[in-house]
Amino acid sequence: MNDQIICSTCGTYYPAATAPELCIICSDERQYFPETGQSYTKPADLHRKHSIKLNKLHERLYEMEINPMFAIGQRALLVLSEKGNVLWDCIPQLDELTIEFIKSKGGLKAIAFSHPHYYSNMNDWAEIFDCPVYIHKNDAEHIMVKGPHIHLWQGDEHELWDGMKLLLVGGHFEGSSILHVPFLSKEGTILCGDTLFLSPSKKHFSVMRSYPNRIPLSQQEMQRVKQRFDSIPFDTFYGYIKTQNLSENVKPIFARSMQQYFL
Repeated sequence: MNDQIICSTCGTYYPAATAPELCIICSDERQYFPETGQSYTKPADLHRKHSIKLNKLHERLYEMEINPMFAIGQRALLVLSEKGNVLWDCIPQLDELTIEFIKSKGGLKAIAFSHPHYYSNMNDWAEIFDCPVYIHKNDAEHIMVKGPHIHLWQGDEHELWDGMKLLLVGGHFEGSSILHVPFLSKEGTILCGDTLFLSPSKKHFSVMRSYPNRIPLSQQEMQRVKQRFDSIPFDTFYGYIKTQNLSENVKPIFARSMQQYFL
């Protein structure tokens, strides 16, 4: 960890010796630089100033977030499953208490990602838990630090175990994906990153190329994303931060939201 530095804006890790002057992820039109410009921090500084907070969302689902907030405020979700646990997305910090907690729940059988804004220190997580990291092949170019645990999957879906599946959706990124978990709710639960974004009112979903920069998708791409979600059964949604949880009228809210794009 000591030979790495972290982009303070998005949480991406780089080897200190070869880090770019400007973060490659933040240079993309889907991300941004703050008015203060590019800044990097060290893992030791992050650990000194921040901690990891764990919250139980369900008997078989926990969230992990950095406290106080760091980078884009992203969270990771731990799914407890009989044949092996899955970490959905990463946060750019990992400490001994979190390691011990996850080990107490059976460790990790896999780490899987929604999109590149979460890759952060995925190689550290994968090395400690000795598990594969699943990233869609469409987003391979956004991997800043390659590692032996990274597995690129391709196609529309990748089956895991206990009915869980990685599903390609696209939209936000070419490889934007969701994790479908059938046993967390009656119709199935989707862990989404920000492939979908739930409004603060929790009455509207949006799908955009860039959320912070308000860059829309084409109508054709919106139609394709809508059709993709129409084919997926779900009644519960968990997005990229803790306010992005919804378990009532999820599919109807999604349907009404998509209709507004085609009026």
